[in-house]
Amino acid sequence: MNTELSENNIGLLSQNSGHLSYARAAVELGIVHFGPGAFHRGHQAVYTDDLLVNGSTEWGICEVSINSTTVRDKLLPQDNLYTLAILDREISHRVIGAIKEVLVAPEDPALVIQRLTLPTIKAVTLTVTEKGYCLTPEGGLDFAHQAIVHDLANLDTPCSVIGFIFSGLRARYQKGLAPFVVISCDNVSDNGKRLRRAVLDFAQAIDAVFAQWLAKEVHFPCTMVDSITPATDEKLYQSVTQNIGFKDNWPIQRESFTQWVIEDIDKVTLPPWASVGAIVTKDVSGYEITKLRVLNCLHSTLAFIGHFAGLVTVEQAITNPGIKAFVEKMLLGEIMPTLPDVEGLDKVNYGRKIIQRFENPAIRHLLAQIAWDSSQKIPYRIIAIVLDNVSKDKSSPMLCLSLAAWIKFVVADVSAGQALIDPLAERLMIIAKACDGSDTDIERFISLRQIFPKSLQENKRFIDDIKTAYQLLNQHSPHEFLTFLTTMEAA
Repeated sequence: MNTELSENNIGLLSQNSGHLSYARAAVELGIVHFGPGAFHRGHQAVYTDDLLVNGSTEWGICEVSINSTTVRDKLLPQDNLYTLAILDREISHRVIGAIKEVLVAPEDPALVIQRLTLPTIKAVTLTVTEKGYCLTPEGGLDFAHQAIVHDLANLDTPCSVIGFIFSGLRARYQKGLAPFVVISCDNVSDNGKRLRRAVLDFAQAIDAVFAQWLAKEVHFPCTMVDSITPATDEKLYQSVTQNIGFKDNWPIQRESFTQWVIEDIDKVTLPPWASVGAIVTKDVSGYEITKLRVLNCLHSTLAFIGHFAGLVTVEQAITNPGIKAFVEKMLLGEIMPTLPDVEGLDKVNYGRKIIQRFENPAIRHLLAQIAWDSSQKIPYRIIAIVLDNVSKDKSSPMLCLSLAAWIKFVVADVSAGQALIDPLAERLMIIAKACDGSDTDIERFISLRQIFPKSLQENKRFIDDIKTAYQLLNQHSPHEFLTFLTTMEAA
């Protein structure tokens, strides 16, 4: 028997070990996705696979990697099949077959554009992180960005996702084909609106008439996505091989909980993901704000405080009595009052379930992984809540402790010679190397306008709260600090 997972031996899998229940040969391409990373393959690709399981044959996925060949090289030998491991109190495995092909954009950009102009393609989705949108801090397209400069001069061989979306839509426009709907699935506030502006800015620089058509006919719904998806590790490879009986070059692991909220735009036809659990609603922003301020804020807080305490995973951090008491108080006292009312969403119960999800013993979600790119995450996950509290003349000492713990995290990693994974890594390293444990450290970090808006840079109460929190971290050992957390109260 061939020990590699592949089309040839998929029929040998039992229903309890990843059985694929539909004929892949009958599935045609209906979606092009940019950014075939772990989250996409554990989330949107699974919703789409559910459609195929239910009998649909029009939603096969063409994956496009903007830079790396890794996903293509890993999945091609196994016919683009891969295993999804659902990790909860009980662990289950399932083979996903929704991906029909994986293209590497730099190798053949013309082929990517050709796929975008297939009449069967009705949706383009993307998970490319905020960096892939090539935006200025003000939210418009960054025309000085190297990739955008290239694409404006080379429309037939783009290298950015913005350039590819433009070229694909323009080719459809010229051929008289209906446009595809463009669906951002990145964890970015107002992701659809931000993506739409980037593509429109690009189009207006090339063809004003086409730009007018694009503005009227092409839709970019906002979305909110959620499912904890730890990086693939050696333990997962071994578990998958043992459970399905075949070698998988790149399995994915995920918690059982998953959520996908998609904006309901009049006259826009989406793939029928709502039939397999997606939420289609006019109020995506309410879900998005709630998720950012509860799950994402608590995730980052656990990463920073857990790192200070010498812990490694989310589960280790949330099951520590001191840390759990702290985040529960922060949630109820400083976060919950800022959450919007969302029809059908019980905020208190939502927060309780988030903490329960963190306690999942089967998920080994590394705190270090959550701390990556924090300079981009903090403004949405923490600063936005602080600003809301400031507007109500309320302080946020517990959120300030989270920010102080991030500063300690950066300083500690730089002092230890660890590489920072952050868009502001170079600037952060310069600041961290100058730190000496005094209040001046806080002033240096707060000077970063990419993170701290001017209103907070000039807010004495906020600055004092961070300085107080920073000194608490400097004056306590990790053990003493964890004990102290049980006594701390929200403002």
